[in-house]
Amino acid sequence: MPRRSAFTGLVALLALGLVGLSLRVLAPGGWTAWEGMLLACLVLNAPWVALAGATGLIGAGIRLGARDAAAAVLPVLRDLPADAPVRRRTLIAVCARDEEMAAVLAPLGRLLDGLAGHAGCFGLAILSDSARADGEAAAVARFAASRPAGQVRYRRRADNAGYKAGNVMDCLDHHAEGFDFLLLLDADSEMTAAAVLRMVRVMQADPGLAILQSTIASRPASAPFPRMLGFGHRPGSLTWATGQAWWQGAEGPYWGHNALIRIAPFRIHARLGTLPDGRHILSHDHVEAARLHAAGWAVRVLPDRDIAEDGSREAQPPNLPEFLQRDRRWAAGNMQYLHLLRRPDLGALGRFQMLQAILHYALAPAWFAMLPLAVLNAGVDAATPRGALLALLGLGFALLHLPRLAGHAEALWHAAPSGRGAYLRRMLREATFLLMFDSILAFDRTLTVLAAGRRRGWAAQHRAERVVAWREAARLLWPHTLMGGVLVAGLAASGSGFALAVALPVVAGLLLAIPFAVLTARPDAA
Repeated sequence: MPRRSAFTGLVALLALGLVGLSLRVLAPGGWTAWEGMLLACLVLNAPWVALAGATGLIGAGIRLGARDAAAAVLPVLRDLPADAPVRRRTLIAVCARDEEMAAVLAPLGRLLDGLAGHAGCFGLAILSDSARADGEAAAVARFAASRPAGQVRYRRRADNAGYKAGNVMDCLDHHAEGFDFLLLLDADSEMTAAAVLRMVRVMQADPGLAILQSTIASRPASAPFPRMLGFGHRPGSLTWATGQAWWQGAEGPYWGHNALIRIAPFRIHARLGTLPDGRHILSHDHVEAARLHAAGWAVRVLPDRDIAEDGSREAQPPNLPEFLQRDRRWAAGNMQYLHLLRRPDLGALGRFQMLQAILHYALAPAWFAMLPLAVLNAGVDAATPRGALLALLGLGFALLHLPRLAGHAEALWHAAPSGRGAYLRRMLREATFLLMFDSILAFDRTLTVLAAGRRRGWAAQHRAERVVAWREAARLLWPHTLMGGVLVAGLAASGSGFALAVALPVVAGLLLAIPFAVLTARPDAA
């Protein structure tokens, strides 16, 4: 509780700083209607921007100041021998739905090879929810033939009730006998044997631990879009997870994959029912963690630099259309949490995590609205102090991206001097990418929230890199381009060259959304 009180104070201080600076920007010259609405939008978003900044500050302080950052937030690591014997049996479970099995099985083969010295302690289950099993079972059978008898099993459900959560619980009920832990992987997950063994040893040493979640880096990619997303994802997630673990303690988050689960408490406490309207819960992970919190079980993240380097990875969406499709699925799942926030079987911090997940999308219209409101205000108010405005924009961007920026600082600290110049150039390219991408995503989330309730389930994901055709990009992103054109026209009509110069880097993402989607999907693009 003292840590949470200190964290709340830091969030409040940063949020008040944002609001105070916005008053300095908006108040001079009197208030216009647009400025009043701008302030309201900023006040709504300030606590959550400040929360990202506070988490990044604490995570960066621990990671740069502690000799062992992981042990600083995960006490069991302090006395845990690196070569502690593996005594418990772990079932590696992979959820697959209409996947290219060759791509799924290749990293699993490498993982089982690395665990060969502990073969009796690890089994593998392919949990299929595929609509068609053409070739799937045969591919797994060929894979299993080269492994010890009984180590690999395959199960396909005829009815995928409950989606992924139902798939996992069905496995625990009927196919996990004799196993103590479950290592849950997605079809695009990749983990090393060293990372898995470290997680097993941690869970063995802490009998109150129900879920141990690793931080997750991005798998290598040839197209610019997944490369740019993945570049800052690994260092940023380390900083975020460390800061979050400091104040959330044993009531940490669960991201649904690349995680080690203690089977017994999960079967009892993480069994999900349906929503009041009879629908299944789509985004299951926050709910499962909240139920375990409420039952007194620990859910923790392991922010280990060695694991984060290449020990636990996933594939980023291969292009902008696939990313937006996945983001809309997540929005549909997160908005379902509105039905669960008052349930007594969910821990208080778990409910707060679910509220964060809701507001991540629900506040999107208020977040994006600041851009057109600023354009409208530029045409009627010439009294805005330019220095304070630039400071506000810089502070907002820094707080929002602080975990990623702090992660880059740590990476630069550990990098060889000869490689720091190249790393800084990649950071500059990433910043340009993010300026364009953030505006596209903010507008798309606004459209998603305004069209809430249309999605009813999960669709299969397309993970392979491919070229995005101009027609496909135009069909998906013409509203974004139109909005960008309207905003540029408004800025030009305002007669303020300063307003145009300040807003253009952000508006450019919308205006150029179609070529952005096409060019960043090409493997040969720079």
